[in-house]
Amino acid sequence: MLTTAGDPEALTEWLESHASMIAVLSVGQSIDLYKDVGAPAAIAERYDFKALTGSHLVGHTRMATESAVTPAHAHPFTAGRDFCLVHNGSLSNPHLVRKHLEPLGIEFETDNDTEAACRFFEWRLREGDDLRTAVQRGFGVLDGFYTFLMGTDKELLIVRDAFACKPAVVAESDDYVAIASEFRSLAHLPHIAHATLFEPKPEEIYSWRI
Repeated sequence: MLTTAGDPEALTEWLESHASMIAVLSVGQSIDLYKDVGAPAAIAERYDFKALTGSHLVGHTRMATESAVTPAHAHPFTAGRDFCLVHNGSLSNPHLVRKHLEPLGIEFETDNDTEAACRFFEWRLREGDDLRTAVQRGFGVLDGFYTFLMGTDKELLIVRDAFACKPAVVAESDDYVAIASEFRSLAHLPHIAHATLFEPKPEEIYSWRI
């Protein structure tokens, strides 16, 4: 982790030109981002996840179907500052999204369809939308199957496509909100029997302020 009092964009550009062997995973004041290849348990041990603290976490184990298996292609994806996204599904038009964003000066690092969604939402945030409005705009732009889980420094949000093809289940209690693709990933949580469980409805946005 690198801390600076200067302009983070200028530092990122300097690293790209003078230390290209260093990959900048994320920029911001609140969110730490880890991307790697391997078994989840091994990655958790490698980066000492058990020592992490915070208010919310977004994670994803990726099954690659359309692009390479590399740390760069791993989730979460990020763009801008303190914003990340994970995606279960497949977009059918990421190249059209790129074609729209690249003339605006938005650069892409991979050919992954998730990055197209991530950079679209972050662009809308920079244009002044709140996260919910950005996602609503995405309904008319992003085509395909998806469950998106997004995090900012102040918010956690989940949304599914119009057909809700990709699974998701939410456990909500007085102590926590937990989200997973299957209930088996939530079954061990404290007092799960008393939590409110539900599957997010198609194209309905669920968000929680931190």
